[in-house]
Amino acid sequence: QVQLVESGGGVVQPGGSLRLSCTAYGIVFSNYAMGWYRQAPGRQRELVADITTDGNINYGDFVEGRFTISSDNAKNMVYLQLSGLKPEDTATYFCNARRLRYSLNYWGQGTQVTVSS
Repeated sequence: QVQLVESGGGVVQPGGSLRLSCTAYGIVFSNYAMGWYRQAPGRQRELVADITTDGNINYGDFVEGRFTISSDNAKNMVYLQLSGLKPEDTATYFCNARRLRYSLNYWGQGTQVTVSS
């Protein structure tokens, strides 16, 4: 059974930082592109960052150098370091694992990030 378990969300003041973690169970981690998406109320889910199986990294345009994605294949984990947080970064952040060749796409349950003074 595939499970993606996120942690690290919380409430932070503008300009603050958080580190999100996602542990993947039930998949061969190195076969999957791993990523983080976010969804705010009333808005569509959008890509924050992802890492492809060959190590390419992509960020959403709004990131503007504030966030960093990384992974640890030995631990089956992917991380998202959030810095310079803005109120508009408030959203539920979801971990994603996808293997397009086999039409496999998995989601975690989400972790809430709230940026507020």
